Amino acid sequence: MPGSKASGPTKKAGNAVYLLILLGVLGGMAVPLQTSINAEFSRFSRAVFITSFYSFLVGTIALFAVNLALNTEKFSASFFGAQDYSYIWFVGGLMGVVFLTANIVLLPRIGAALTVIVTVTGQMIIGLMIDTFGWFEAVPQPFHPMHLAGVMLLIIGIIYMNINKKLAVGKQHSRAWVFLGLFTGMLPPMQTAVNSALSREIDSTLFAAFISFLMGTIALFFIALIVHRRLSFNFKAGGTSLKPWHFSSGLLGALYIGMNILLMPYLGVTLTMMSAIFGQIIMGLLIDHFGLLGLPKQPIGPRRIIAAVIIVSGILILQFF
Repeated sequence: MPGSKASGPTKKAGNAVYLLILLGVLGGMAVPLQTSINAEFSRFSRAVFITSFYSFLVGTIALFAVNLALNTEKFSASFFGAQDYSYIWFVGGLMGVVFLTANIVLLPRIGAALTVIVTVTGQMIIGLMIDTFGWFEAVPQPFHPMHLAGVMLLIIGIIYMNINKKLAVGKQHSRAWVFLGLFTGMLPPMQTAVNSALSREIDSTLFAAFISFLMGTIALFFIALIVHRRLSFNFKAGGTSLKPWHFSSGLLGALYIGMNILLMPYLGVTLTMMSAIFGQIIMGLLIDHFGLLGLPKQPIGPRRIIAAVIIVSGILILQFF
């Protein structure tokens, strides 16, 4: 049931819970890839909101096609006429817009790994509050002092991973980028809870994901026109041609959002976020280590491995207490 602890689903579902956790990890691994691809596409769009718009647009089109095939009845006049259109129809997509756009801004400035880590901390803090206070229709969970210990381990891991690290911004700005990452990291758990509530209301995970992406696409359409006064992009940038994979970030975003909506009723907010976060950490480190998608290489040394262990330990403490 929503908001339940790991022990609950484990007892009810047996070994199936590990498959659900694995799906959450795979969904989380899509986030750093999505961010990196968007950062590449921004070289052709030369505008953050235009990049975000096309990412959301591709995801919306993909989800529309899937729903048209599997949820045809959801596009009927009778279905739309029966809805009350509360806030959960609209805010999930807007939260996704802010999170995606901020990640595009953060990635070239603080690197993939640090972008993942600071947003992870924000996710766990707000996820803990959602579980504790039962926000967004989640089932409240009793607060345990070890939850605070888990959050502290996350922060210690962040500090240890990046101590003496030279960031891509000046010292006077680096803290601002980190705080921006912390704030935007708080949005995915709220978005997951809101989208899950919408999924229960309309009885469809896929259609809830479609509505979330559609709202985000509409918002970005107007934002891009107001801020940039265009939706155009170049087909060449720095001697590189635009390729089909530059548009794939929307598919990765749809995978992440859909997976979270699907898993939350079975794993709860904390375990759903923990699974996704673990995937984000793994992929973020891999992107930095191998310099994937044109990013500078930042090898995984002993410090980063130890820091990752500290961070994962904090996540596990948040889950098991």
